[in-house]
Amino acid sequence: MSNSIQRVSVQSAYEDLQRRTLSGIPCDFARLIYLASTRDYNSGLYHHEGLAARYGVDEARQALQSTHREIFCRLVSLPLEGLVSELETYVRMSHEAPVGFIHAWEELEPYRVAVPMEVDSTMVQLFLSNIRLALEILRFRQEKDLACQPAASLQPSLGR
Repeated sequence: MSNSIQRVSVQSAYEDLQRRTLSGIPCDFARLIYLASTRDYNSGLYHHEGLAARYGVDEARQALQSTHREIFCRLVSLPLEGLVSELETYVRMSHEAPVGFIHAWEELEPYRVAVPMEVDSTMVQLFLSNIRLALEILRFRQEKDLACQPAASLQPSLGR
């Protein structure tokens, strides 16, 4: 395939990915996690059946990889409060108890696998540091919210 035709196919795959898949995901942090999930952990190669069938395996990989980097760069450039907001939205989307979610993410650091390959190491360190800070902020807010709840709402119901 000629280089210009492949670029058109990659661009078409990129636009398709944006329109059909990513537009339905409510925040960039969730999009980052989704895109990371399309990457094989052993090879680092991206795969998306639908895009590969429509545009070709290589074109789909390139579209996924470039979109993953693009969203990562957007998140790295966010002010801390913007990243906290993104993470807060992601926690809500997970339908997990926020306290448990935050604890697991602080302990296991699963966000590390969301980092694209071949990005600047300084950007990676900034991202990881900011995620840890954002989790601390969310944990602090959760603890504050729990401390502010009236004592009666924390007591188990006796079936009255």
